[in-house]
Amino acid sequence: MKSSKIVKTRKYRLDMNDKILNSGFNDFKKFFALDNKAYLQGAIPVKYKELMGLVGSMVLRCNDCIFYHLDRCVSEGATKEELYEAMNIALIIGGSIVIPHLRYAFEVLEELQTMAENAPED
Repeated sequence: MKSSKIVKTRKYRLDMNDKILNSGFNDFKKFFALDNKAYLQGAIPVKYKELMGLVGSMVLRCNDCIFYHLDRCVSEGATKEELYEAMNIALIIGGSIVIPHLRYAFEVLEELQTMAENAPED
């Protein structure tokens, strides 16, 4: 069974991005395209780019971004150990102010892992 919090957050993000991108203001589309392109496969694999995004999001203390990058990291196959090391780098860079966001990241990661464990086999 899917976690309703994860599902709701994903839906909210998709719905609001749709509203933003269909607002008629083209500069929003330009930024979103640039952001999307930065995380595509290149010299650096997508998983590592998402781990970098997670670190940056934690240091900048953006829980919405932490959620997004954790979700992407898990879908890109990041292991718990890789995620912990990335989170530790964020903690080292950002200091103790990152701790509340580390708590949030652990909460989200636990939910994502529970969802993955309960997902039907393909």
